[in-house]
Amino acid sequence: MKETPPSGAPEPPSEASLRASPAQNQQLSVIGADRPGRPSGAARSDPSASQGGAGSQGRAQPPVAGATVSAKPLGADVAYGADQIQVLEGLDPVRRRPGMYIGSTDVRGLHHLVWEVIDNSVDEALAGRCDRVLVTLHEDGSCSVADNGSGIPTAIHPKQGRSALEVVLTVLHAGGKFGGGGYKVSGGLHGVGLSVVNALSIKLQVWVHRDGKEHFQEYKRGAPLAPVRELGKSANRGTTIRFWPDPEVFPDVGFERDAILHRIREMAFLNKRLTLILDDEKVGSPYTFYFEGGILSFVKYLNHGKALANQVPFYVDREVDSTQIEIALQYNQTYVETVLSFANNIHTAEGGSHMTGFRAALTNVLNRYARKAGWLKDSDPNLSGEDVREGLAAVISVKLLEPQFEGQTKTKLGNAEVQGQVSTVLMDGLGQYLDENPGEGRRIIEKSLTAARAREAARKARDLVQRKSLLESSTLPGKLADCSERDPAKCELYIVEGDSAGGTAKSGRDRRTQAILPLRGKILNVEKARLDKVLTSEEIRNLITALGTGIGERFEYGKLRYHRIISMTDADVDGSHIRTLLLTFFYRYFPDLINNGHVYMAQPPLYKITKGKQTAWVYSDAERDRTVKKMGGKLEVSRFKGLGEMNADQLWDTTMNPASRTLLKVEVEDAAAVNDIFERLMGSDVEPRKKFIQAHAASVRNLDI
Repeated sequence: MKETPPSGAPEPPSEASLRASPAQNQQLSVIGADRPGRPSGAARSDPSASQGGAGSQGRAQPPVAGATVSAKPLGADVAYGADQIQVLEGLDPVRRRPGMYIGSTDVRGLHHLVWEVIDNSVDEALAGRCDRVLVTLHEDGSCSVADNGSGIPTAIHPKQGRSALEVVLTVLHAGGKFGGGGYKVSGGLHGVGLSVVNALSIKLQVWVHRDGKEHFQEYKRGAPLAPVRELGKSANRGTTIRFWPDPEVFPDVGFERDAILHRIREMAFLNKRLTLILDDEKVGSPYTFYFEGGILSFVKYLNHGKALANQVPFYVDREVDSTQIEIALQYNQTYVETVLSFANNIHTAEGGSHMTGFRAALTNVLNRYARKAGWLKDSDPNLSGEDVREGLAAVISVKLLEPQFEGQTKTKLGNAEVQGQVSTVLMDGLGQYLDENPGEGRRIIEKSLTAARAREAARKARDLVQRKSLLESSTLPGKLADCSERDPAKCELYIVEGDSAGGTAKSGRDRRTQAILPLRGKILNVEKARLDKVLTSEEIRNLITALGTGIGERFEYGKLRYHRIISMTDADVDGSHIRTLLLTFFYRYFPDLINNGHVYMAQPPLYKITKGKQTAWVYSDAERDRTVKKMGGKLEVSRFKGLGEMNADQLWDTTMNPASRTLLKVEVEDAAAVNDIFERLMGSDVEPRKKFIQAHAASVRNLDI
């Protein structure tokens, strides 16, 4: 992992991937800024320069107002003329700026190469020309994807004067997905997939079986080593692409089997009767995924192990104006909504028009049905969207001719016409389902009515909290040591475990930009409670008040008071538990804060290693062993059991100083896996948790007894 310190507060840390255990990889992607080596003592400002406040010391103060700072602009001496204008040709732009094409060069960017090749094979399946895709992780670090589709054309391209196979692999925006008739439905609309994979691979080989012949070509960093050549006759059909990621581009070129496993399982759910296989040569025993039910099987998978509200799931598959729409849904007895949307097999994490149409139609249909059946009287208010989605597990998949995504990331669908199409299909299909299954309909409405009563109780509790705050002399919690800065983009909130560590943090912080909120004990596990009960917890109310956004239907993102919210807990089991409880709270009630990159985890050191006047702080057992070996001689190694054991200077130097600290940024990559792991480990049902512990008992590395 490449580690570079942030340039200084309060800029956000750079994002370098942090690997986790397989079980953790299914939950959260945690990324953060790291260090090449921590200083034994960070420079501190004169205590006399403190801006005031009990137990606070001023740090990193800005220049005095009115002072003149003279500096020559960077690059002022560089000439700028016509000869400085560069034209990047072929695949040079990809190698110069890979992040523009794959998002980053960390682990996520590395796996983006795999997704691009798999997506091309699945596009063959969407066109009805392929029913089997084999993904192989080879022992030499390469990855290959083989399908039994029609094969990439190898004939001479009429305009390029060379093989169409070579054009596809070396020219950006070249492919059969721009209305040329090759593909009706496809997720790869930018035409950069295979060519980008080729450019960012130290070596790429391709075999094509087509028209009774086998062709082959090999590339080095995007350049062909020889023309496409015919190897002989072949009775097979399809394309096999094998590539070796370039270590000059990717700091880590090791593929993560679990991440690829999740992806191809998802693809198999979204494309019924398509067989996808993952073969890891280092492990053996290939995984095969095939689902006759498609997204109906996906919903059953999401609800696996949960008590169900409606035993018979709803499913509809219709085509409206050349747009294929599939919707499956089923309610469980939890309080959590899990709705996943896809467009042309691409997970639209930010939703879009298909999600808007789904939500509006669901609320409309259930309200009409509840009034028709007499469960809602004329004087009763309608069920809200939040009410009818409590405990809902649903998958929406649309396949359309010309999808409009927001950029290359494709996280939001923009086709306005799809909203009405999805709404019509769901209203017709769900209305028929409710009429044919009155018992299931009654259970769904009863669950929604219970959610509505809980929502009203939560509103009253929320109003009571807000009225109480207005009557107090200060609207902020008494334990909060706030910062003086009023620009949220420059402010940080440290949520600290215990009053002892809170006191140390208050003394060691930069009072200008860092606020401290100590927690007393462990907060409520919100996975087991509705919002009305959550709001009875004083610690959670204090946290909500400090954030300033409100909660639930009154959440206002624009009122967020801190753009970095950092949990700082002890490096032990209790600290991990508190951190998990906080992550559960933010994920369930403040997902926008995670999605917009505001939630972080501080990384306090595990060990202090001293040799004379030389001090090193280390953050893992492996780093401790390396440091001890490097320093040599007579050493004193002490382990920190809690933040309270450090004094203010040590806490600042190791954990709070923006120039030398490590922050891990919390991000969600696989929403279905995140929901599953939170429900399994934090939910009220004990049996799934017990099975998880039994399955992973051998993987435990740190155990407090």
